[in-house]
Amino acid sequence: MKNLMEYKGYLGSVEYSEEDDCLLGKIQGIRSLISYEGQTVQELKNDFHAAVDEYLEHCDEVKKEPEKPFKGGFNVRINPELHRAAYVFAQQHETSLNNFVAEAIEEKIKKEKKSA
Repeated sequence: MKNLMEYKGYLGSVEYSEEDDCLLGKIQGIRSLISYEGQTVQELKNDFHAAVDEYLEHCDEVKKEPEKPFKGGFNVRINPELHRAAYVFAQQHETSLNNFVAEAIEEKIKKEKKSA
C-alpha cells in the first residue's frame, strides 16, 4: 500500500485510526501541522486537496510565503563513530560530508528502484 498522496507539490500521509474508525493524514515535509481525514479513500483524498488549497489561500490572504516541502536540508542523527567515519571517508575522497551523504542516499534509492 502506498502511504503517501501528492497534490500541488505537497505530500500527505495516509493512516488508519482504529480508535476513530477513519482514515487520516497530515502534510509531510513542512513545520505547519495540517491534517485531514475521511471515511473513504476518496473522502481522504478530497479533504487532503481541500487542506492544501485552504493552506495556500490562507498564506495568500495574510501575505505569507507558503512553506515549501523538502527544501533540501535536514538533520541526520547518527552515532558518533559513524559520523567520524563518514567525515574521514569524505575527506579522503576530496568531497564534503554533505556531498558524500547525498550521493549515498541517491545510490541507495537507485538500488531500491532497480530491485523493485
